[in-house]
Amino acid sequence: MSSWPNKWEELPIGGVVDKPGNSLEVKTGSWRALKPVIDLDKCIKCLLCWVYCPDNAIIRRDDDYVEVDYEYCKGCGICAHECPTKAIDMVEEGGE
Repeated sequence: MSSWPNKWEELPIGGVVDKPGNSLEVKTGSWRALKPVIDLDKCIKCLLCWVYCPDNAIIRRDDDYVEVDYEYCKGCGICAHECPTKAIDMVEEGGE
């Protein structure tokens, strides 16, 4: 019989981790329904999207513009919400 609890109430405090330090192995971008698309013409290089991204999926380039690492972006939309110039649009996955 498995030692795992059958009910969510019985899960150990702190959650369940498959394997510590596996974030580079787990490509979370496949969970996404919407994806951020950046219009560099509107971007003022404020880097707020980069600061607020919870998944480190916004990559800061050498010229201080940003791009999205779609392998890890979950499509949460925080980057678009924080962008003061609305340079980031959340679009349906597969469209642009």
